[in-house]
This record gives sequence, structure tokens and C-alpha cells, in this order.
Amino acid sequence: TRYSNRPIVELEIAAQEQMKITELRLAKLFATKTTSRITSELPFGLVTKAGEDRVSVLSSHLTAASEYSANKPSQVSNRTRPPITTHVLDVSRGSPAAGIEVQLEIWNGAKPPPFSGEAGSGFWIFRGSSITNADGRSGHLMDIQDNVDPGVYRISFNTGKYSPNGFFPYVSIVFEIKESQKAEHFHVPVLLSPFSFSTYRGS
Repeated sequence: TRYSNRPIVELEIAAQEQMKITELRLAKLFATKTTSRITSELPFGLVTKAGEDRVSVLSSHLTAASEYSANKPSQVSNRTRPPITTHVLDVSRGSPAAGIEVQLEIWNGAKPPPFSGEAGSGFWIFRGSSITNADGRSGHLMDIQDNVDPGVYRISFNTGKYSPNGFFPYVSIVFEIKESQKAEHFHVPVLLSPFSFSTYRGS
């Protein structure tokens, strides 16, 4: 069955079926009109041949278009959301934390980011930013794509602007996506209060 398909897949299947129906109707229409128009002017054999030639040309064009549509690579991602997402809950209020600025970056360097005072070469590359909505969820921090680039990511939250009297001016969470995980989804939520925060990998 096709009931598990996404709407865009169902639309593509329906379009292909409609093309087949249109091909049959046009072939019949051209054959009928061609024959009726020139029957009085040409011998029967030539009438039949002319009609067949027109139908053959039309059919070849429609078949080529149908094959191109069926064989061209799909540009639609299998995902319905970006590979990395987040949301923030204000546990001190018992509600979503709306209006927090969020930024996503990926580390560019031969080694993982240096820990504390360790020497290292590399830098963070900006991937996207957003602001949490009324449900505490951020918008798209990156494009929707089937496979996310493996590497070390950092997602940062401007908690100081959200809670000026809180202890944390900002919160940054660093995590790693391995090559074997690039097709997975990574939801990195934050549970926030003025003097503490926690995080985990969600779904």
C-alpha cells in the first residue's frame, strides 16, 4: 500500500497516473480528428498511415516526458525537519521559554575543539540562528537534509538576555555527531532556571 507515503510522494504518483490517462486520451483524439479531416481527400491507406504517424509522434513525446519524470532524481528530503533541533523549558516558571536567541555552529579544525587552556588550531563556523517561539522551540537552525555533516557542534543560548538576573549570561552545549550517526535526528533541549540548567539528547 501507499498509505505510509508522505503527501509529496502521493502527488508525484498521482501526476504519473494522470499523465498515462492524458496520453491515452490525446492519442485517441488525434487519431479520430486526423482521420475525419482528411478522409475525403486521401485514399483509405494514406489516411490510416497519416493518423498512425501522428499518434506515433505524439506517443513518443509523451513517453519520453514520462520516463524523464520517473527517472529524474528526487530533490525532496526524506526528513520533515532539520537534523538538529532544540527547545527550552523554564523550569522555574513551569512553562516554555519564549524569545531566547539560539545559535548553531560546527567546529572546523583538524582536531576536536581544545579543552580549557589546551593549544589547538581551528575555529567555529556559523550554521544558523533562530529565536524560540511560544512553545519554547527554535526555528530552523540549518537546512533540511537527509545526512548531517559529521563533526563537533556547538549550540548556544542567550540566557542572559532572557533572564538578566540569572547566573548564566549564556549557555553553550557542545556535542559530537559521528559518521555512523549522520542519518539520525538530534534534538538537544535545555531545562533552564536562573541558577541551573540541564540538557540531554531527545528525540
